[in-house]
Amino acid sequence: MNSPAYNLPGVKNAQSTVNDTPERALSAVGKTDDTGERTVAQVLAGSQVTSILDELDKELVGLLPVKTRMRDIAALLVIDRLRRNLGLASTAPSLHMSFTGNPGTGKTTVAMRMAQILHRLGYVRSGHLVAVTRDDLVGQYIGHTAPKTKEVLKKAMGGVLFIDEAYYLYRPENERDYGQEAIEILLQVMENQRDDLVVILAGYKDRMGTFFQSNPGMNSRIAHHIEFPDYAPTELSEIAGRMLTEQHYSMDTGAHAAFEKYIQLRMQQPHFANARSIRNALERARLRQASRLFSQPDKELSAADLSTLCAEDILASRVFQTPRP
Repeated sequence: MNSPAYNLPGVKNAQSTVNDTPERALSAVGKTDDTGERTVAQVLAGSQVTSILDELDKELVGLLPVKTRMRDIAALLVIDRLRRNLGLASTAPSLHMSFTGNPGTGKTTVAMRMAQILHRLGYVRSGHLVAVTRDDLVGQYIGHTAPKTKEVLKKAMGGVLFIDEAYYLYRPENERDYGQEAIEILLQVMENQRDDLVVILAGYKDRMGTFFQSNPGMNSRIAHHIEFPDYAPTELSEIAGRMLTEQHYSMDTGAHAAFEKYIQLRMQQPHFANARSIRNALERARLRQASRLFSQPDKELSAADLSTLCAEDILASRVFQTPRP
């Protein structure tokens, strides 16, 4: 049975784009204009995409496979733009993506940078990112889901829609769940309006795999599957150093050694969230440092006192407590 048509208020008719010739479909979003660019260097200079990729390198530690894939996608889009300039293009490349990996591995950050790249190369009208979860799309009663999903899609049109923990949209064990309705709407918009919206689905690798197996229509619309690896201990240490530098803090020798041990222990515990856990650990260390300094009301504090974390600020963490037998 064919899915019903979902028309979004304020958005151009999707079906007309699909049924038109490729040239007219591309022209509808301003993608057939010849910019006069004939070399990769000219496209890069005009779009300044290289600066975004360089910023991503500086912004995120490690993630070499992810950064390589990002550059590959950027290269595809640059070459496609040159083909269009010479009248060689027929259809725009499919750009919907799946980001899989554990929490705190930079998926949202990479999605934001991808939105900027797509905008600068003319594949979306704006570089904005709309990040949502199941609660933003699925209603609680009959007739509630469609308006919620359509409203989110309306906000995301012309940019990138990032759906975190996308597998929660599908709950076959609950007969009264309305997630499937949201999936149906997403499927149609991803197909019919892919020249005006890029969807990125994100979540744990194993759960996303199950989600795609249960929703082959969604899987067929995803062109790029990108896996985000966990950070190594040395990378987490570097991330901590960058975070502290941004906040004008530092660790003394004892604190640095203690934090190296903290990372090793924390990675073995449940609910470890990579960079997110490191950020939380540093916030708690700052609280302990503040309490330590607050307990010395008569001491004249120097800039070094106020900006240096000591070993005791790290070692007071519950991670170092020996569990009771």
